Amino acid sequence: MKKMKARVISTALAVAMGTTVLAGCGDSKEAKGTAKEKKENAEAVLEFYHGYYHEESEWPAAKVMRDIYEEFAKSHADGKVKFKPIAVENRDDIVSSQVAGGSFPDLVDCGTAVPQAAIAQDLVLDMKPYIDENNLKDAVGLNYTQNDIDGHIYSVHDQMESRGMWYNQEILDQAGVTLEDLSTWDGYEAAMEKVRALGGDTYGYAAGQGSIIMFNAMLASTEEGRELLESEMTQETIESKTFEEAFKRVAKMDQANGSDHTVEDLGNVMDDFNKKGTMAVLPNGVWNASGIDESMVEKIQPTIFPENVALSSAGSGLTISSGLSAEEEKLALEFIKYMTSEEVQSKIFTEVQANPCNTTLDLNKLAEESGNAATIKLAEACTLVNDAEYIAEDLNYVWGSDVRTSMINALMECAVSGTDIDSRFEQLQKELTALIG
Repeated sequence: MKKMKARVISTALAVAMGTTVLAGCGDSKEAKGTAKEKKENAEAVLEFYHGYYHEESEWPAAKVMRDIYEEFAKSHADGKVKFKPIAVENRDDIVSSQVAGGSFPDLVDCGTAVPQAAIAQDLVLDMKPYIDENNLKDAVGLNYTQNDIDGHIYSVHDQMESRGMWYNQEILDQAGVTLEDLSTWDGYEAAMEKVRALGGDTYGYAAGQGSIIMFNAMLASTEEGRELLESEMTQETIESKTFEEAFKRVAKMDQANGSDHTVEDLGNVMDDFNKKGTMAVLPNGVWNASGIDESMVEKIQPTIFPENVALSSAGSGLTISSGLSAEEEKLALEFIKYMTSEEVQSKIFTEVQANPCNTTLDLNKLAEESGNAATIKLAEACTLVNDAEYIAEDLNYVWGSDVRTSMINALMECAVSGTDIDSRFEQLQKELTALIG
């Protein structure tokens, strides 16, 4: 269970960063109060804002999700309340705007953490009683623990943000590296040195965004580090030896790896790994399975981080207003049950290519039945993550996106040859101290 205090910093920062997305798309609802008022309209409508606005050609998974939503709408078309999915680019802007006015959208798939102000004003519905009464603990999976705030659950994400590592078996073989070598941080560091010795276009891993993922996993590999990741960023965290050692170790590895292989967005170097085969290891999500080129399928394999660590986060997701009528609230909660059901979760796994939240699914069986190579790889990756000895939450949801961004910037600067890592770390400490106030 998380205490409200532990969420205040991370949610406020996440909202601040989240409002940079495009505005002006989609309708804005008339403000609602927090009291449950009976509507006088002839036909009640439950509006659901989500971010799957992309064309199918741009992102096929978006069309799959829209179809899932439409199926629910059709199955409840004759009910007292109509279900209306609305795809928008600015869902977090809509949330921020309404919360500032003392209200909350009917139902929204939040892209960033639920604003602390919404929780403080009692604008969002606690779904824990419904989850418990309907025995949905296994259906919501990690949401039950990671999204528990003082005994309340305000958000349920239908898919997990699960991360591990992917490796190119051919490159490791050429470098004389085994999978066992990647099971410890000492072994990983030595393995990257062997990969660099191959020369040519071949390099170790994608640093930058990849580095913060590695730092996250490195902290999670020790008891002291896990304790830091389970609570808000404090001055004690910033000054801790564990925090310092993990940062400096990743920074030194990044500098050896080279600034040419350092990017803010892993998307910029995906082709190096998934198509060209010039990168040995990619710290990334399980969803990378769907991006592997057919020619690379046999060479690329999933694993988890050294010391039997994986990262998996429920994150933000489906959130319901506390100001709905009884019939609207009933439909909204039915939607939560629908989205976490085995039927829908199976589609999210096989068609959206994501790690579903429902823990009762047999992912390997679903993958075998699909006969799809990418789905089989996805099942392997998800199983490794779900079975890891230590599963840590993404620090973005614990410490906030501002902290994450500052750390990525510092690590990227450290990757430049000649950068004084000790001095840059001291500067980072000052930046983080200013951020937490």
